[in-house]
Amino acid sequence: MAIAISQEAFDDMVRENMEDLGMDPDEALADAVDALTLQGANLSGIIRRVPGDAAAEEVNPVMRLLDELKASSSGRSGEDLDRLVSLLDELLELCSGEGAENAAVAARNGGVEALVSLCASAGVTQEGLLASGLKALSSLIRDVGSTEKFRQSQGPKIVMDILKGALENSDILDGGFSVVAMASAGNEVVKDAFMDLKVDELILEVMRNKSNSKVQSVYDAIRVLLTPDDNRVVASQEEICRSISENGGIDVLLKCIDEAGVQKNKVIAKSCCSLLSKLAGSDANKANIIQQDGFDKFLKLASRFSEDPSVIQEVMSIVQVLTLRSPEHAARAVALGYGNLAIQTMQKFPSSALTQKQACLMIRNLVVRNPENRTILLNEGVEKLIRKAKAIHGSCKAAATDALRDLGLDNYNA
Repeated sequence: MAIAISQEAFDDMVRENMEDLGMDPDEALADAVDALTLQGANLSGIIRRVPGDAAAEEVNPVMRLLDELKASSSGRSGEDLDRLVSLLDELLELCSGEGAENAAVAARNGGVEALVSLCASAGVTQEGLLASGLKALSSLIRDVGSTEKFRQSQGPKIVMDILKGALENSDILDGGFSVVAMASAGNEVVKDAFMDLKVDELILEVMRNKSNSKVQSVYDAIRVLLTPDDNRVVASQEEICRSISENGGIDVLLKCIDEAGVQKNKVIAKSCCSLLSKLAGSDANKANIIQQDGFDKFLKLASRFSEDPSVIQEVMSIVQVLTLRSPEHAARAVALGYGNLAIQTMQKFPSSALTQKQACLMIRNLVVRNPENRTILLNEGVEKLIRKAKAIHGSCKAAATDALRDLGLDNYNA
């Protein structure tokens, strides 16, 4: 476990290196960093400065923003609100994307708690403030430490209350679900907290409203909630999958896939396919997806994105899940044209290693328990395509070999 160290202790160590050991400022700073790193100290969020140095005395921009935000209330006048929104947007710019160190500085110095408090105190009519506050908050939550600060600040309940009161505001929804996604990543305790607050039902309510179709973060939130990634608590993935499916989640996602195809929105199309792949882990959900014409919808989606291998990869991935250990589903898939999809895709995108690999993986499940499908695909020339993929792409070799074997070919290792 990493050793905790305060900014004050770090500054003292640098100062001692200069005063007691006679090091020059740069050497003193480098030595402190090296020594603490070797000791296993967590330097994330520590401002690496030389105390007393003129440049070091300049206030860190993140600290300046936090000080101003903490000193401000939620504001009553339009001018106050505009000032707060400006500060939050500036903080977001500093901490998002490549600003991991800035985010760590903010989280170490009370930024998470301050933004949770600010969002909690903002009125429901202060929409711009809430949207900016939530987006800035999501940029600070990057590790287990910051997710725990969020949880301990009653963050899950506060964010859920905000979301429930802003179902018609896409900016607040986008910011709020970004927080849900970031806070739940790597922390099953936070996931459980959101599930206890019925986040799954709220997600489905939001997704049913077509006007919210551009709220990308809602798909990120589902993806994170469905991904077990923390051993501290027994993974709640099965419970979440069951809850989402029992509350009509499969129907909602299939409708979103149709909408994404019509609108040519590949981000949502890929997200929905990926989410359905996770839900399809249970036999009951597989049957549900297929009963709701899932195979037809996925094939139509692949047709609409016929020039985009990234979408076709997601389609082949979910078909792979749906046909796993299910000869009945495999027979239906080939009858509908998924064998042809695999062949046409391999012909069209020979240089895409991932596309070739996904095609091989899907082919395996289409034929391993269905001898009749082997004959169909072999007659269509699939062997030549698989061998070509195996020869060209090293990352495809294992999947291609397995596909050749499951096609019943004796020389599959050749």
